[in-house]
Amino acid sequence: MIYRMRAILDTETDVIRDFEIEATATLEELHDAVSQSFGFAGNEMASFYRSDENWAQGEELPLVDMGVGEKPLNEKPLNKVVSKNENRLIYVYDFLNLWTFFVELMETAEKDHLKGYPSLIFSHGEVPETPPDKDFVAEQGFDEDADQDEFEEDSGEDEFDGDQFY
Repeated sequence: MIYRMRAILDTETDVIRDFEIEATATLEELHDAVSQSFGFAGNEMASFYRSDENWAQGEELPLVDMGVGEKPLNEKPLNKVVSKNENRLIYVYDFLNLWTFFVELMETAEKDHLKGYPSLIFSHGEVPETPPDKDFVAEQGFDEDADQDEFEEDSGEDEFDGDQFY
C-alpha cells in the first residue's frame, strides 16, 4: 500500500507538494521526501509532531536522540504513525530557521510495482528565499507578569558575582 500525502509550507502564499510514499516507509524517509520535494538538502535537524484537525501541535516524534530521554523514531514505519483517523503531522525543518510544514495523509492506494517511491506527483508554488517570520504567542491564561515578579523576588539574594568562579 502507498500513502498519497500533501505537504504545505507555512507561508502567506501557497507552496504545496503532493507525493506518494510507501506505507511501510520510515519517518526518516518521510523527512527526506518532504525536505527534498521543497528543495532542501535534508541535512538540518528536523522533527515531526502529531496534529489534530485544527493543526494544533501535539506530541513530538523526534528523528534523533536529543539526550532528554526521548527515543528517536526515525525508523518507525508510517503505517504505525498515521492512519485515516490520525492523518496530520506538523514537520519542522531546520530548528534555527523553523521552516514549518503541514503534512496530511490524503488517501491510500495500491502500490504500482513499476513505479519508484517516494514519488513527487504535484508541485505548486515557489519556496521563498528566507523562512517566514514566526509569531510566538503565549497560551491563553499565561500570566507573563506574575512569572516575572516571582523571578525578580527569588533572584534578589543570589545575584551573580563574577568572582565566584575563581
